[in-house]
Amino acid sequence: MKQFTIQKNDAGARLDRFVSKSVPLLPPALAQKYIRLKRIKRNGRGSKRDARLEPGDTVEMYINDEFFETPGENNAFLRIHDPVLSIVYEDENLLLLDKKAGVLSHPDGGFDYSTLIVRAQAYLYQKREWDPRKENSFAPALCNRIDRNTSGIVIAAKTAEALRIINDKIKAREIDKYYLAAVAGAPPASSGLLEGWIFKDASKNQVFVSDGARPGASYAATEYRAIASLGGLTLLECKLLTGRTHQIRAQLAHAGCAILGDGKYGSERTNRKYGEHRQLLCSYRLAFSFKTDAGALEYLKNREFKLEHVDFREKYFGRRR
Repeated sequence: MKQFTIQKNDAGARLDRFVSKSVPLLPPALAQKYIRLKRIKRNGRGSKRDARLEPGDTVEMYINDEFFETPGENNAFLRIHDPVLSIVYEDENLLLLDKKAGVLSHPDGGFDYSTLIVRAQAYLYQKREWDPRKENSFAPALCNRIDRNTSGIVIAAKTAEALRIINDKIKAREIDKYYLAAVAGAPPASSGLLEGWIFKDASKNQVFVSDGARPGASYAATEYRAIASLGGLTLLECKLLTGRTHQIRAQLAHAGCAILGDGKYGSERTNRKYGEHRQLLCSYRLAFSFKTDAGALEYLKNREFKLEHVDFREKYFGRRR
């Protein structure tokens, strides 16, 4: 419990607004609930949320100590009362989450209450599967990340052991990631391998593809196959063989079939024609193709998870394929 004494500068404020300013980590919906349940009191008694405070009043808050901490990246999850997550799969070790286009995987400078990792941590905290006050250093973490405007499956580890194993398996290429992409035009063949060397211009946050090796560039390879075509658009399934920044987006553009909606590597004219402002790219399938022992996660060997619904596939190519 923490008690506040109302000073002259706080006089006249509504109770709920005083709580919001005094305890910024407490979600507004939860603050309203606690006022209603009399876990937040005025002068030792329950009070209405719109009650006006007077000098000398006391406000007692019977809420968890962590809400009184200074807001920061490590406790942003406390601000979320109802985390919005689309869960593809969950067990005691990990979560597979369907990240929607427009959602950041991690905060992009400072801290952000709406990122996927913050939502996942809020979800596990509220389920009482994770209590940061009882941990020395571990916090639930994302094992892979997807560009803000790309959608698809992201792995979140609930335990340090799961995080280590998944990171090792990703590094060893024992987890296969498949993407769906709606592209303008078509690749040179209905299936094949895109190879090249990718180098990054950090100032533009953009990569470029070279057909030959060059200093500072990294080899990149993507397998693809055409699934459907309609009205000048092609639906491709792409499998990452390497994991370079913007790899699929840059390689498809280099092959002459940029992803529809891609403002960085695609055609502005084509994007305007279809009214698309985000790249139509989705990490829709994940296969745990373990070739070596996976320890506590061995039960996932040869298991595959897939998104049943991908909005742009259904929008442009009809029923699910």
